Amino acid sequence: METYDPDKNTTEVRQGNPRKMNLRVLMISTTLIIVVFAIIFLVFSILQPAPA
Repeated sequence: METYDPDKNTTEVRQGNPRKMNLRVLMISTTLIIVVFAIIFLVFSILQPAPA
């Protein structure tokens, strides 16, 4: 998608949007991955037999 803003240089045009959508996606996906690994860890620790 071509964008043109005469008041910005090429570096400023490439920066993220002010709504921080990239950060939002990164934080939500990271949180979901941590939750999934925590659930997997709890399931395996519960199913592990007690030591003799």
